Amino acid sequence: MKFSYYIAKRYLFSPGSSNAINIITGIAAAGVVIGAMSLFIVLCGFAGLKDFSLQFSSYFDPDLKVFPSSGKTFVFTDAQKEKLTGLENVVSFSEIIEERVFLKFKDKQKTGTIKGVDTNYKNVIQTDSIVFGGEWLTGNDAQVVAGFGISRELGMGVEQVYTNFLNIYVPKPGKGIPKDPSKAFRKKSAVNIGMYSVNEDLDKKYVFSTIGLARELLALPNDEVTNVELKLTPDSDPESVKNDILKIFDDQVIVKNRIQLNDTLYKMLNTENLAAYLVITLIAIIALFNVAGAIIMMIIDKRKNIKTLHSVGASLQNIRKIFLFQGSLMTVLGALLGLLLGFIVITCQQQFGLLMITPTLPYPTKITLVSFLLVFFTITIIGIIASLLASGRINRKLVNF
Repeated sequence: MKFSYYIAKRYLFSPGSSNAINIITGIAAAGVVIGAMSLFIVLCGFAGLKDFSLQFSSYFDPDLKVFPSSGKTFVFTDAQKEKLTGLENVVSFSEIIEERVFLKFKDKQKTGTIKGVDTNYKNVIQTDSIVFGGEWLTGNDAQVVAGFGISRELGMGVEQVYTNFLNIYVPKPGKGIPKDPSKAFRKKSAVNIGMYSVNEDLDKKYVFSTIGLARELLALPNDEVTNVELKLTPDSDPESVKNDILKIFDDQVIVKNRIQLNDTLYKMLNTENLAAYLVITLIAIIALFNVAGAIIMMIIDKRKNIKTLHSVGASLQNIRKIFLFQGSLMTVLGALLGLLLGFIVITCQQQFGLLMITPTLPYPTKITLVSFLLVFFTITIIGIIASLLASGRINRKLVNF
């Protein structure tokens, strides 16, 4: 083993007998370095993009959200509130009422979703982080806070005085088509006192109101809600709290964490990450099989040396190990150098914004230990397989030519 490793190091770091061999070896080594660097940069780029895409969910989505197991609403009793308050890892919770509504402001109209929240909502969600104009709800049932997209489509700004009202309509329950369309809807009017911005989809969807306005609009009893949103302590176990909540509600509800609330987004980002990894890995495989070509050329170049080594007692297995170690060393050193160069590129991107999405927003990146390990082992394993295939070309016929 030591004999094969020693000879492999000599072959790797000493020039070959011809310039062609040296050029081929250099190209193979460069391919390993570039493959490792490219794969590392892509993984860091997607890790940063994933964090950037999901950071908005931390502003808007709670740690846990309770849904009815059937229907649109469920009963939330005072006894259940006391038990929920008594849970050790629950910081706060907010009662929520959501429903699709029809919005009309002056001569413009659109559909949206009203989200009635209680005064605890600002303890669950950082409302200061999403409001960019006006102010948050003050508890007045005649107030709403609309998304930027809704405000833009309706031509509605932040109203300072109670003159221009946003009219909110919801269909009354019943069968058939009413003879008088004006009696088919419940209506509430409110003033938009603020605007929030989270992302394009949410900005076009929600209008926040007090829970009192939403209850009155939907004619719901005081003990019925559509959701309960919870904020947990930073060191809590969401699954453990989830089980406690299910016991409080006798398993009559569904509890989702933040990942489950954004299940589609997580799947999309993970799929994109996997696809990019596989594509770059395929390119790396093509580049790393240059290592196999370089080893085969080195075997041809060192035929006389191989015969001499065999003549002095080196077995075919030891001779194969020489070239296996040579290719493996080239791969490992190339992977480490590629990771170093990739780390430098990503660090420069984070510090200086080499690639910009907008004039003020650099492309997000994130360096993780998983990226280092994944790149190193991917490149190393492929390189060792290529070296093993190439070293297998050494046979008794070659040493007895």
